[in-house]
Amino acid sequence: AFLGALVIGLQLHYRKIVQNEHFGYPDEWFPSVSATIGDRYPGRNVFQLLIALTCPSRLLLHALWYVLLSRAAPGRAKALFFIGFLRTVTCGGWVYVTSSDDHDVHDVMMIAYMLLTLPYMILLLRNGDKSPFTHNAKVLAANRSRRKWVFLMFFGSIPPMIYFFISHKVHKVAGAYTSYAFFEWALIVFDVMFDSLAMVEFKALDLAVLPGKPEEQRE
Repeated sequence: AFLGALVIGLQLHYRKIVQNEHFGYPDEWFPSVSATIGDRYPGRNVFQLLIALTCPSRLLLHALWYVLLSRAAPGRAKALFFIGFLRTVTCGGWVYVTSSDDHDVHDVMMIAYMLLTLPYMILLLRNGDKSPFTHNAKVLAANRSRRKWVFLMFFGSIPPMIYFFISHKVHKVAGAYTSYAFFEWALIVFDVMFDSLAMVEFKALDLAVLPGKPEEQRE
């Protein structure tokens, strides 16, 4: 969804989506996430359609984590599902209410998403390998290490992102918003990477959809 909006924006509205309140091209030459997904047709519409299609799989991700962890740590499994669900709702808040619609709502929902990401990732780091269904301890340990590195890269990107945003917003430094945009896009990549690592733990699940017996056989 994000990549589709970026490609469309770069092809159709490049100079418009790199323009901000202080500078434009060539001082600013790469668009922010917000400008890419929310400012122009048809990129905005393609993005919102594609991101809507990801919602069922995102909710399924939380449900599968709950199934996987509920026996070993039922309380934490519920907390993870609840936080993950709220995080999905706040994600919808900042992708469907864009900065051009309502800047304050967009920013509040994005900040809430970032704040919920911290307990979400920490819970998975501490509990991702506690399922009673898992058997290969070395594989799980290696995956936990990868997840930890993605976690560190995600939150390690936030301080420089804030620095460049302040440089742009307060000090009005030319090119600072482009630097900010790269860290903003990096957060998207690390976010997707973190959740994609669940495919290792999910191999322990055996999911099947089977046809039911005819009514006469049930009786």
